Amino acid sequence: MMSDIAFMTQADSRYLDANQRSIEWVLSRSHDEPWINTKFNPIELRDYSIEDALRGPGFVYGWIQGRALESLIQHARSLAVDDPLLSSSLLARCRVLYKALDDLHSEHDHACFCYDRNMTPVVTGSQFTGQAQRRSPRIRTYSDLFVVKGLIAASALLAPECLERHLSSLEIIIQAIDNDHFLMDESGHIDHEALQRQEKDFGPRMIALGAASLLHSLDLPHRDHFSKRFVQDVLEQHAHANSGLISNAPGGAVLNAGHAIELIGFHLETWGNALPDRVIATLSRLLAGTFNSAFDGSGLRLTIDLATRKSCSNLSPWWSLPETIRAASLAFELTQDPQFLQIWQAADKAFFENFWLGSPPLAVQMMRDGHAVDIVPATPDLDPGYHTGLSLLAARGVCQRRLLTSTTH
Repeated sequence: MMSDIAFMTQADSRYLDANQRSIEWVLSRSHDEPWINTKFNPIELRDYSIEDALRGPGFVYGWIQGRALESLIQHARSLAVDDPLLSSSLLARCRVLYKALDDLHSEHDHACFCYDRNMTPVVTGSQFTGQAQRRSPRIRTYSDLFVVKGLIAASALLAPECLERHLSSLEIIIQAIDNDHFLMDESGHIDHEALQRQEKDFGPRMIALGAASLLHSLDLPHRDHFSKRFVQDVLEQHAHANSGLISNAPGGAVLNAGHAIELIGFHLETWGNALPDRVIATLSRLLAGTFNSAFDGSGLRLTIDLATRKSCSNLSPWWSLPETIRAASLAFELTQDPQFLQIWQAADKAFFENFWLGSPPLAVQMMRDGHAVDIVPATPDLDPGYHTGLSLLAARGVCQRRLLTSTTH
């Protein structure tokens, strides 16, 4: 078996190359307008066109623009040493995107999942397609959270005078999560009727942990008053006694495996060895149990039946593998348990052999039984360095710390 030093040396180089080429691809497609354009079919290797309806260029997804802004800023910060020219290009692009996204968010004090060519929020669900989206003012959504995270990341570097305003927006979103005013399904109208129908999934708390990680990376840990509480809530309220795993909703019997692993990775990234040993042990066990239940050799199955600990879906999205790379690399660093190095290596191998195209430098979005299928998991826009790139950045940090230690002993 390859030693951890040899593996991390190779992984560090591979992750840097994948991120650089992926970000260059994103930049190459977005010179003419404020919005990032990753509307590309990774199976047919073509741009989406107007004939592709909601996948086409006539629609802008606020969700993905927020992710793109956070991602490009974090990549710019990371590449300042490895590739200062690319870092400078990213910052220039982020200034344009930040201005457009801040203006859009400020107009209504919230963000929307999908906008038409006139930047009117529209419904994407099949029963409502094409309708202007109605919205109750007190409800917040994933789009709000992704956009505000992007605005915080960008303003900290490019517009510090605006940072407090965006941090206040994050506070409102955290309050909405606490008060059950956070709506997960944005395909219909954003109203209290939809809010009453949804289960109490841990997804909003999990994405909020990504905001906590961002705050810590920006030297704003004092603004994170929620991450430890959110994780404790999930571990207690969503515990599934028989499996030792967690369920999407309290008392439920199904788990989105990738979401559990993403939660673990965010929290380990946020707090690292400042976490109590018992919390590190709990999260590590949850990571191992979730991965071993969902991994089929080529990817992580989307959902797990907790009663049997078997997958109840034949679909595997791309994003759960890089999220596993993040979580497993951090778990290995904190525990030195070789099982997490093995999980890291398995996820690395599955992602780069099965999902990553290489040329162009992007991943297919979904597999069914090991074969790429034309199913869009969230937005048709391909990942702008968010799930894949930021996860690989976190793993690169583990690699570099380990390699530095090995050369000083």
